[in-house]
Amino acid sequence: MPSSAGAYCVGVERAPGALRAAGLVEQLRASGTDVVDAGDLTTRLWFPDRERPFAQNLGEEADALVELSTAAASLLAADQRLLVLGGSCTVAFGLCDAMARAGERPRLVYIDRHLDLNTPRSTTEGSLSWMGMAHALGLEGAAPELVDLMYRTPLLRPSELVYLGVDLSRETTDWERGQAAEHRIAVVDQTALCDDPRRAAADARRILASGPFLVHLDVDVLDFLDAPIAENVNGRNSGPTIAILGQALGALLEDPDCWGMSIGQLDPAHASADRTAIPRLVSVLVSALSST
Repeated sequence: MPSSAGAYCVGVERAPGALRAAGLVEQLRASGTDVVDAGDLTTRLWFPDRERPFAQNLGEEADALVELSTAAASLLAADQRLLVLGGSCTVAFGLCDAMARAGERPRLVYIDRHLDLNTPRSTTEGSLSWMGMAHALGLEGAAPELVDLMYRTPLLRPSELVYLGVDLSRETTDWERGQAAEHRIAVVDQTALCDDPRRAAADARRILASGPFLVHLDVDVLDFLDAPIAENVNGRNSGPTIAILGQALGALLEDPDCWGMSIGQLDPAHASADRTAIPRLVSVLVSALSST
């Protein structure tokens, strides 16, 4: 899903191509994994939307999510695993909608430094990638143009979402913390993820009800100094390394009930500062996806 429409600026739309160029598909096949590359959806670019500054590129983002959900719904199945390469973090929103369209209740482990529970009313930033889960939950102030597009409203119930890796003290807004507390949304925080990644991942999975679930990875959960690959550059000297993240992903993806995973917020321009970073990420993705 090569779209930056809901991001902060252009860049993340190049992530799928960068992951392919780093050998993701070839390395998965070499590991013995049967891979079908379903190709790219429409490329959509961020632009400064001055008519809707607090929900920028809303129409483009709505079109992107419908396109993803429609395409992904036919690919999701119990005996397969779907990997969706974003793009902005709203890719998780579209993948959850695809699971609903496929006839299953979506459940999501959301790996991120942030909660993404803001709305166009709670922040002036205007980036929908900082608002994806607010729209999936149908929170007050969310844009109805996105909420009402989904297969069901709200798309996710609070009990169907658990966070892994959030930096609650520094990287969340008062609004987000209030919403998480009010709706009793579970958070396994950054410290837990870094101290014992497999246990933290297992705890996150255990919080969700049994049955099919999805994983979303926002690469800004990573320590930016270990892996300068995220659109957001604020995560310096905190968060997991790629190696630590790999342990958590392995614990989640080895579960046969994991139907799919999405990746968001990777900016190849930033990754050029450390040319080992994307290959290292590809290596842990291959290891985790090949673990079943």
